[in-house]
Amino acid sequence: MTKSLAVAALLLLIGCGSSRQVSRIGEDTTTDLSGEWNDTDARLIADEMIRDVLAQPWLEDFQEQHRKKPTVIVGRVLNRSHEHIETKTFVKNLERALLNSGKVEFVAGVDERDQLRSERKDQAKYASEESQRAAGQEAGADFMLIGTITSIIDQEGGKKVKFYQTNLELVNIETNRKVWIGEKKIKKLISQDRFKL
Repeated sequence: MTKSLAVAALLLLIGCGSSRQVSRIGEDTTTDLSGEWNDTDARLIADEMIRDVLAQPWLEDFQEQHRKKPTVIVGRVLNRSHEHIETKTFVKNLERALLNSGKVEFVAGVDERDQLRSERKDQAKYASEESQRAAGQEAGADFMLIGTITSIIDQEGGKKVKFYQTNLELVNIETNRKVWIGEKKIKKLISQDRFKL
C-alpha cells in the first residue's frame, strides 16, 4: 500500500471514530471556541460600556436641567469588522443594560416603531373606541446611542491575534452634541497546532 493510501485510510478511521457530545451550559458562561466574536463578547462589552455611559456627567447634568430622566434610543451599530457579527444581538444587549439600569427612559427603535404604528392604524379601524390607542402620542428621544465594531487580524504560522474595537457615542438628538464617547477593546490569541505527517 502506498504512503498516500495509508494516510487516507488513517484519516478516514479517525473521522469515522469521532462522536459528538453536547452539554448544556449557563447562558452567562464565558465561552470562546473559535476566537470569533461571540455572545460573551457582546454581553460583556454592552454591560461594561453601559456602566460607563451611565457614570458620566451628562446624565446628572441632564437631570438637573430638565428634572426628569433622559429618554434614549439605540441607533445603528455598524459592523466594520472582518467577520459576520450579528449587530442586532449586540444592540439588544445595549438596550437591556440601559433599560434595566433604571436611570434612563427608553423608546422603541425604528423597526419596532413601524410595528407599533401599524398596530395603531389597525386599532383605529377595528378596535372599540375606548380601547384604541391614539396616534401622535409617542415619546421622543433626547439622546441616540450609535457606534461601530471594527477588527484587525495579525497572523503568523499557527498563531493568530484578533483585535476587536467597539466605539459607541451618545449624541443629543436636538443639538447633535456628543455627550459621551466610549471605547472597549478585546484581544484574542488563537493558537492552532498544524497536523504533520
